[in-house]
Amino acid sequence: MLTARQRLLAFLTLCLALLAPVPSHAADRVTAPASGRAAPRSPVVFVHGYNADPGVWGALREDLRAAGYADSELFSWGYDTHQSVNEVLAGRLAAYVDQVRRETGAAKVDVVGHSFGSLVSRWYVKFGGGAAVVDHWVSLAGPNRGTSTAWACALWDQACRDMTPGSYVVKNLNSGDETPGAVKYATFWSNCDEVVNPDDSVPLTGAANTPVGCLTHNDLLGDDGTSAGVRAFLAS
Repeated sequence: MLTARQRLLAFLTLCLALLAPVPSHAADRVTAPASGRAAPRSPVVFVHGYNADPGVWGALREDLRAAGYADSELFSWGYDTHQSVNEVLAGRLAAYVDQVRRETGAAKVDVVGHSFGSLVSRWYVKFGGGAAVVDHWVSLAGPNRGTSTAWACALWDQACRDMTPGSYVVKNLNSGDETPGAVKYATFWSNCDEVVNPDDSVPLTGAANTPVGCLTHNDLLGDDGTSAGVRAFLAS
């Protein structure tokens, strides 16, 4: 049987144990969630295609919001698609990206382009200083090596001329390194694309090139599998 003195010593020992500082390994367990917190995302700039407008991004924007993006992280650039890729549009995209970075305070942005928007954004990345400020670049059904369907309007439309196989824009974009800099590149392409011919005009050397199956040109904008692939790539 414990004496009164022994009971008092046991009580004091328990009190000291409760008041003692947490051991360093236990403290690490408490603070680990904060140190493992994901790095801030780059804002996303969407670049629509020929004869389109920012409204085409509704489905993908919704999916990104569901994945945790805020509206303040999603930007859809609208522009006149009948102008020159290299002489006009790439420079205007550069100014828009600079504006997004000022508004958000972000050092870099992710760029997602559809169709003709892929050429505009590629020129910006390769020749317009974008390689320093673009983290991920995505092309959905982009005529990256040109498309024969553009000959139908090339006679009167500069953008169509830029999309034709062998054009000044296409030749320069594909000369040397097709995916320059530290930018992460991805393309998504369909073997049933009625606009981009040939279908394999989309993939680029050095990019993550993903076939999406038999989808029409504009169906890539709302396809669940394509959306999941884009979201996974932006998170990489």
